[in-house]
Amino acid sequence: MIEATDRPSVRSAALRPEPALIGFLRRLDWVLLLAAGALVAYGLWLVSGITRFDVPGDQNYFVVRQGVAAALGVVGLVAAALIPVDVARRHWRLVYGMTLALMVVVFAAAEAVRGSKRWIDLGVIQFQPSEFGKVLFVLAIAGFLVDRAGRIGSWRTVLAALGLGAAPILLVFLQPDLGTTLVYSAALLATLFFAGVRWRQLLVLLVVAALGITSVLWLLPSAGIQVLKPYQAARLTLDPGADPGGVTYNLSQSITAVGSGGLTGRGVIQASQTRLDYLPEHATDFAFASLAEQRGFAGSAILLLLYLLVVWRGLRVITGAGDLYGAVVAGGLVFAFLFQIFVNVGMTMGVAPVTGIPLPFVTVGGSSMVTNLVLIGVLQSIHARGEFARGRFR
Repeated sequence: MIEATDRPSVRSAALRPEPALIGFLRRLDWVLLLAAGALVAYGLWLVSGITRFDVPGDQNYFVVRQGVAAALGVVGLVAAALIPVDVARRHWRLVYGMTLALMVVVFAAAEAVRGSKRWIDLGVIQFQPSEFGKVLFVLAIAGFLVDRAGRIGSWRTVLAALGLGAAPILLVFLQPDLGTTLVYSAALLATLFFAGVRWRQLLVLLVVAALGITSVLWLLPSAGIQVLKPYQAARLTLDPGADPGGVTYNLSQSITAVGSGGLTGRGVIQASQTRLDYLPEHATDFAFASLAEQRGFAGSAILLLLYLLVVWRGLRVITGAGDLYGAVVAGGLVFAFLFQIFVNVGMTMGVAPVTGIPLPFVTVGGSSMVTNLVLIGVLQSIHARGEFARGRFR
């Protein structure tokens, strides 16, 4: 005897497709997402101490501004994660045009601040186009290289990619913004590497780059040709004792701040280098030096470990990308992110050139915060696409 039942079978329930939103959320890299969230929270806490005495009567001025930037960045992260990264590959020419447009608009609309044109003032907010251009730059160059994947070993393809990258890099250099120029250059080299350019070709490019740097810093100046401004050349020489009261004053004060932090730091009140403003740009270029003074080795180690977690998950995104384009984009973005950390932390201790590269998630600046969160969103989009592709073929 067979009894009728209204209950659906276990098999039919298992075959029922899950909602698209739930499927998308399951494919996200939640460790990467939580690491980014921890960096935002830790960065806001650090900023609250670093900038406490910067605005008399309003201790939370910069924290609030940084929090607003983080909220905007979260919106950008969600948008970047939802948009399939393949859209940028199909329209890489448009993305490249947007990158150039961001660089050009600076010269037309930005006001000169300390001799540089980097920020556009919209009244309510200021933004730095070259920061947003970092992600677009990688998306565009990666699209060009992947379209020519079958000819990636050709010098013609490599030189064409260098030519495409040179235009926005030159525009950033002319602002002038040497630090961001170096980030773009590092991202270009990384995209070439992950796209499959041969080792000997990369070696030739590195040798040419080394010769170019040598010429700019020493050979051309000795012949009376100055490519860099005097303060830029002085910063790149990495000699903090050359002029401690002049162009290397910031570096000397930064090294003092880092060394005075000890194991657990001096705290917000006792951190004289930061509180009394002996260390200029303590909330921007030299934010890590202020962190080291206030929170010591322990506080600095926490930040570096969070960075390491993001980089590790970023490397996992590269290996798990569903296609070549995703792998190249992820590689370029992760390397650019790591490069910024290395140079910024290194320059506070005198082992890397002082170039004005922001410290991700800590340096006070809305453009940097939004850009880094969008970067995390792009990595999430690549990861989700790779997870979806693997799920289809299981």
